[in-house]
Amino acid sequence: MKKWALAFLCCFLASGAFAAPQNFQLSLTPDVAIHSRSTRINGVSLGIWSQNPQNALALGIVNGSTGSSSGLSLGLLANYAENYKGAQLACIANYASGNVTGLQWAAFNYAGNLHGLQLGFVNFADNADKGVQIGLINIMNANKRWFGNLPNEVAPAMVFVNWRY
Repeated sequence: MKKWALAFLCCFLASGAFAAPQNFQLSLTPDVAIHSRSTRINGVSLGIWSQNPQNALALGIVNGSTGSSSGLSLGLLANYAENYKGAQLACIANYASGNVTGLQWAAFNYAGNLHGLQLGFVNFADNADKGVQIGLINIMNANKRWFGNLPNEVAPAMVFVNWRY
């Protein structure tokens, strides 16, 4: 009986460790991973397709970040996040539905609210506090007038470079 009680106590105490932030994540998909998709990763995340809240270096084919995340996200195809602070680098696309503070560098970039730099062929920011876009097509919805507020902002859409300060 004492062994069963001791085993139960050990399992109960260890269960709290699974809810705590972790330093390493390895995943094939968000649901086939070492840690659940709700576990915060404060270290390195490696995966085919990963999705966690994180303050980490994320390396994978598709990297997903939930909540407010930060770090360096290197995705072979794409990176996506709710709010991201740091750098998102991918070959195809970066997407952040909320705030981006830092760098997005891919063929296609989207930020709900940009505070930083977007480098790519097509860059889109719904809103921008302070931001610069460098690429073939640059769209910044926060800019309302064409060249009317220079030097603080350029235009709603512009080729090669667009900004808002």
